[in-house]
Amino acid sequence: MPQLSSTDGTSLYYEETGAGDPVLFIHEFAGNHRTWAAQMAALGKTHRCIAYSARGYPPSDVPASDESYGQDIAVGDAIALLDALGIERAHIVGHSMGAYTALHVGLKHPDRCLSVAALGCGWGSHPDERETARGLCQDIAAMFREKPIAESAATYARFPMRHTFEAKDPAGFAAFEEILGGLSPEGAALTMLNLQRDRPTLWDMEEKLKNFTPPLLVLVGDEDHPCLDGSLFLKRAVPTAALQIVPRAGHTITMEEPAIVNAALEDLFAAASAGTWMNHQKDHNT
Repeated sequence: MPQLSSTDGTSLYYEETGAGDPVLFIHEFAGNHRTWAAQMAALGKTHRCIAYSARGYPPSDVPASDESYGQDIAVGDAIALLDALGIERAHIVGHSMGAYTALHVGLKHPDRCLSVAALGCGWGSHPDERETARGLCQDIAAMFREKPIAESAATYARFPMRHTFEAKDPAGFAAFEEILGGLSPEGAALTMLNLQRDRPTLWDMEEKLKNFTPPLLVLVGDEDHPCLDGSLFLKRAVPTAALQIVPRAGHTITMEEPAIVNAALEDLFAAASAGTWMNHQKDHNT
């Protein structure tokens, strides 16, 4: 299995396909490299696509300490992958937890970004919901530690913002739940506590986001209620942002609506590569 070491020696599993401008996919909490399969298959026809499993997500290593997880560490892992693969600049595509990481890559390493996409971004970020979200993170971590993984996966998969996926595509939802059931309980708990619970919110990042420079696509399903406010916030705060809201779609958007996601990413990549993304945004905002 292809593995690369991050800066602290943690081994990260990745897969890649295709050739052309590189694309780095960063998955959500309830997923791994496999949740990008539809994007890898479609976009790999024209791009060099890389998807990896974050630390704590087998077949990547599962470090045992709290200190091995966090938002800055997740950003470091993404950059370490680019470095190890000899990639100077890439389209950085993140979903949910991975979208936060993609945004931080865009803020801290804009020179490494051809573009950034933030899909389903914003859970637990609104100031009015912050403390409730932190408590929920602790409850979720306890669930993964204390209950059988199949039970935890079944519960987490059926949070309200995923109901549209199960209703529209039971087979696809079953595949998603199977991926979720393969997570490491301890890796999931450590990630939930040290990354999801303790990361800065979008509102905390507002002043930095006002100076965000890479082309940014913000994409969210209209049934992904925990992420709607955050997605609108990004559109308003980031000067390079375009917002796409997908009707009748929930949080698991990469698997639930792959054709829409793929088309949106293709448009972003093409405009960013042609240098027309910013021109379009200026025209739109005039």
